[in-house]
Amino acid sequence: MGEKHRVRFEPVGVEIEVDEDQTILRAAAEQGVMLMHGCKEGQCASCKSFILDGDDVEHDRYSTFALPDYEKEEGFTLLCRAHAYEDLTIELLNYDEEMIRSGLPIQQARVEVVSNDHVTPDMRHLVVRLVEPTSLKFFPGQYVDFAVPGTAETRSFSMANPSSGPAGLLEFVIRIYPGGLFSGFLDTEVAVGDIVEITGPFGVFTLRDNPNADLLFLGGGAGMAPILALLRSMAERGIHRRATFYYGARRRQDLCFAKELAALAETLPNFRYVPALSEDDWAGETGLITDVVRRLESNLDGTDAYVCGPPPMVAAALDLLPSLGVADKRIFYDKFTTTGAAEDR
Repeated sequence: MGEKHRVRFEPVGVEIEVDEDQTILRAAAEQGVMLMHGCKEGQCASCKSFILDGDDVEHDRYSTFALPDYEKEEGFTLLCRAHAYEDLTIELLNYDEEMIRSGLPIQQARVEVVSNDHVTPDMRHLVVRLVEPTSLKFFPGQYVDFAVPGTAETRSFSMANPSSGPAGLLEFVIRIYPGGLFSGFLDTEVAVGDIVEITGPFGVFTLRDNPNADLLFLGGGAGMAPILALLRSMAERGIHRRATFYYGARRRQDLCFAKELAALAETLPNFRYVPALSEDDWAGETGLITDVVRRLESNLDGTDAYVCGPPPMVAAALDLLPSLGVADKRIFYDKFTTTGAAEDR
């Protein structure tokens, strides 16, 4: 362990202690301070902030698309990559004060594989049971890091269930990629009864308290997982906000959880599920999912939008939604990133 330094976050006035061997984001998470973040790999820029006081900061490797050199020279930083070597004051550029103070400290846990079933030709529904500890507190929409056995690598996957589900069980929807470091392991080696290590929870893709706002969920691929967690939580809590879930897939065989989503439409009287296929003809909606939203929605003023899926889909959604009336600060997204082989969440 290295020396410890104080880091103060403005304008919220929260202070934490950071070891030099930790990133600032990791130290905050361990102390239950939930800062905005996404990939934790220096690629998505969700945690970009500005250093107000202090300059002895070093960064782990990151993408210059997330933090261009000129921004770094001006004092910007990525909290997921930054190590503090003196006391710092940091201005948060993207934050939710209520969320910051409601964070849960991260835990390390061992889990046992309960099932590992195909839900589409290239996606698995992985269910694990917590062994030690036997419970893990998290907010619906968050994710955990899975340790890849035999390596020092981790991969991140969102829970598909709320924490109020069956005791000790966690569900995931994971896409299998050829050559994927974790998904290859999941595809060919994981068996019921195996023990895997996880760390979490992470992520801020959680339902904000805004009861008068309509909800629009927009997902693709394994982006099904966190959105399904949010919908399941809404059903359990009796949240009857008007909500529409647009989900994009290529072919009919790529759709999953159709029966449960139909059942949720019965449980949630103001909920509508709209799947679309980009490569198959069928009676439902066709085309890219963002094109479907553009066609079916004309005014989303006052709507909270939650977007989760592959980077091209998320980028297209972030361009589209403001043009339909969604305020930038009311768009919450979880963009998958590539760490070697593309397989996160």
